[in-house]
Amino acid sequence: MYIAVKGGAAAIAAAERLLAEARRGDPALRAIEVAQIREQLGLLVDRVMAEAALHDPELAALALKQARGDAIEAVFLLRAFRTTLPRFGHAEPLDTARMRLRRRVSSVFKDLPGGQLLGASFDYTQRLLDFALAGAEAAEGELLATPLAPPPAGTPVAGPAATGACNDAQVDADTAPPALARLVAEQLIEPCLPSPGDPEPPDITRDPPAYPMNRAARLQMLARADEGWVLGLGYSSQRGYAFTHPFAGELRAGAVTVEFQPDELGFAIELGEVDVTECQMLTQFVGSAATPPQFTRGYGLVFGAGERKAMAMALADRVLRADEFGDELTSPAQQQEFALAHSDNVEASGFVQHLKLPHYVTFESELKLLRELRGAAQGAAA
Repeated sequence: MYIAVKGGAAAIAAAERLLAEARRGDPALRAIEVAQIREQLGLLVDRVMAEAALHDPELAALALKQARGDAIEAVFLLRAFRTTLPRFGHAEPLDTARMRLRRRVSSVFKDLPGGQLLGASFDYTQRLLDFALAGAEAAEGELLATPLAPPPAGTPVAGPAATGACNDAQVDADTAPPALARLVAEQLIEPCLPSPGDPEPPDITRDPPAYPMNRAARLQMLARADEGWVLGLGYSSQRGYAFTHPFAGELRAGAVTVEFQPDELGFAIELGEVDVTECQMLTQFVGSAATPPQFTRGYGLVFGAGERKAMAMALADRVLRADEFGDELTSPAQQQEFALAHSDNVEASGFVQHLKLPHYVTFESELKLLRELRGAAQGAAA
């Protein structure tokens, strides 16, 4: 039971002033600007956009500043703003095969058609604190100004990565075709087909979830889900809590064109581009009476540079397809209601943090009941 609390307006106003002071920090230091957050904390900005389901780097950076760097609070702010926006239609499905690539790797091909494009990645760096970054910007400027060394003589040039393409380089899709296409043609990997009847995908932001969910709804929930939760689900599946042996078939990051078809035109027009990260995980499948042995897929797609989330999402997507392949349900990650209903960090944060609010009546009633039970027990013992 909850009760309304009156009064305390002055205390609440004072708390807001204290929050503003804490957000500002030491006034002797220069205040951080939204543009700095957007440009220099890009991975955090991308995560907030993905979990808020709103692609706007400027607003995501503003939300992070307002939230003092609390990613979940920033997601909450951005989602609240999203609800105020008019909705005038649906974009055409993104064609990620036409992605202008900034990064593209695969762990299953030694010679990837079109070559590997390493891009900007922590994968090949030592996890050592760089104290030069704490003092001045000169060290970073010196690194950026250092010319890239050419590959050793005799090195085969298989793609942009071998030529030392810089971080801002982008590669057209024609140069780097989808890595899995050849194996799909050989029927060694399941094809990408629409669901039976090709139903209109549900909108989880408007329609309340109803379990069991179809795959389109599950993917929407995973795309907005807390990265840590999805990472935990994916990790659990790798540790034996599901029947998976995953391979990273292809991981792609880059810009994809967004198209929209106005009713009055009857054809699609380009609105702009969004940055996305896409991952396809491959998992062995021994086959069934109707399906030959092949690799099956898990799919992940998120806004911005979010490859850890996209990979974990692809792992979770595959284990949630257990019913399609007759997998035995043995782990929490395979159970839709557990995996998806607890994935939203805004809802989870609200449920946990609401415990800070007044529960006087509830606690008092339980305290009274506890005293009565103890009294009755003492009376019986006497």
